[in-house]
Amino acid sequence: MLRHEFQPGRLVAGAFLAAAGVVFAGDARGAWEAPWFAIVPIVGGGLCLAAVTGLLTRAIRRGRTSPGKRPAERDGAAAP
Repeated sequence: MLRHEFQPGRLVAGAFLAAAGVVFAGDARGAWEAPWFAIVPIVGGGLCLAAVTGLLTRAIRRGRTSPGKRPAERDGAAAP
């Protein structure tokens, strides 16, 4: 199996979307009452938090690149 890069932003987004699904599944089953507009803060807040997590991850990963390389060389582009 091929390994892939861990992306915490996608993990956070998936967790909040799964939580929204659990809330509405519980409502459909009759375990509790969830208003129809509860999806907006759950999904909206989760996507905002995922965006912040993704940006933070990107900033941390860019800071870990070797300091001797120029930005063009880090991305794989040829330097002039």
